[in-house]
Amino acid sequence: MYQKDLFKNKVVLVTGGRSGIGYGIAKQFLQLGAKVMICSRKEEPLKVAAEELSAFGECAYHPCDIRKPEDILALAEKINSVFGKLDILINNAGGQFPAPAEMISEKGWAAVINNNLNGTFYVTLQMFKSFFEAQNSGVIVNITANVYRGFPGMAHTGAARAGVENLTKTLAQEWASFGVRINAIAPGTIQSSGLDTYSPEIQEQFEEDRKENLMGRFGTVEDVANAVMFYAGPMSSYISGTCLYVDGCQHLRNDSMTLLYTMREAITKEQKS
Repeated sequence: MYQKDLFKNKVVLVTGGRSGIGYGIAKQFLQLGAKVMICSRKEEPLKVAAEELSAFGECAYHPCDIRKPEDILALAEKINSVFGKLDILINNAGGQFPAPAEMISEKGWAAVINNNLNGTFYVTLQMFKSFFEAQNSGVIVNITANVYRGFPGMAHTGAARAGVENLTKTLAQEWASFGVRINAIAPGTIQSSGLDTYSPEIQEQFEEDRKENLMGRFGTVEDVANAVMFYAGPMSSYISGTCLYVDGCQHLRNDSMTLLYTMREAITKEQKS
């Protein structure tokens, strides 16, 4: 679909790039000629991922906790020392856990908000200050989630991702005069390593959701990566401040309460046993 040298001479940062969607995005950028820096918190698996990705192009890595501004500053300095610039930022890092809202502790709420919303803002702001502002150019793509009708069962990440979507619209306006474009992508259920982290009950519900999807399948990492390439490339040069749902119509049709029902049934069964 895309020319093999589409991102030649471009430098890309993919947060959360060691696995799942982030890994797939990094891989496709490399295949299209970009130089890529990946980051995540754990250095050893990050190093392994970078070594694997290097088979497709020039890939560097640096451990970073996006909740810590000092880590992000060190990341920006590493990008500058290795590549001398940054053209494209993909905010993919994040994390959450399923739970009914009444069972989310203050600590759990704060952890998810700090990771998914605050972390995205901290990385975006630092890369703007370190690179995009002086260059008078830059592209940012934020990976959010399907929060079109709320996110029952994950109120914390739903609130955070909705915040990122609004941040996308706000910064797209504020930074347009600096030559910076910002868009978001909201994946539906994507068949990736991330699904393995959920309980058997929730994974069973995912299988039911797969059958109900109008396209009869879950999304793939490549589906998301293809959308990222469009937003990051020149074909979208007049698009900013938007959110693209990559979910097989899930945001229009899917019963958003099924995840919550499944969790409550599992909790009730556990309490009775």
